[in-house]
Amino acid sequence: MTCRKSTTTGRFPTRWRQPCDDRVPALSHAPGGSGMTVILGIDPGSRITGYGIVRQEGCKLTYLGSGCIRTKVDDLPARLKLIYAGVSEIITQFQPDCLAIEQVFMAKNADSALKLGQARGVAIVVAMNLDLPVFEYAARQVKQTVVGSGAAEKSQVQHMVRTLLKLPANPQADAADALAIAITHCHVSQNALRMGSGGLNLARGRLR
Repeated sequence: MTCRKSTTTGRFPTRWRQPCDDRVPALSHAPGGSGMTVILGIDPGSRITGYGIVRQEGCKLTYLGSGCIRTKVDDLPARLKLIYAGVSEIITQFQPDCLAIEQVFMAKNADSALKLGQARGVAIVVAMNLDLPVFEYAARQVKQTVVGSGAAEKSQVQHMVRTLLKLPANPQADAADALAIAITHCHVSQNALRMGSGGLNLARGRLR
């Protein structure tokens, strides 16, 4: 597995390569505090799984970290194992309060859709095993929230994520998608509070 990670310290992004094994190096520990919510966004993929961690404090968003879990093995079960290990390590280190993940979408290639669904399922299982609430967001909703258009290009998502989180450079595409998912959850939860819905709107996107 190869992981590429960026953190809040030093230049952005800080990248490194990991030998092809099951281990995931420790990441910067950045748990949420009182009045804060830490959201882990996941953009699932059997080859590349993007992740992004954002801290929400009222209307303020703070970037905590992002990167990709890259699985460079051909065997699908082995790839899923690496994804499980990677997501587990990220959750352990960042201590998020919830996980936000992209909903299943219809792909032209049935095999690709199946593998994507399995990678997505692995991330959800990790979160549920650790008693983390899981929320789903459609790709169009994420693009609409972050860019203002449900048909936005990846480059537009990268640019807006960089702008919203005040990053010095565009994050890698998969990491940007994961950060965009986390930002979307922040936006939805903030709107729910403003509307006094008591979390009703959030419940619609939560896995049961």
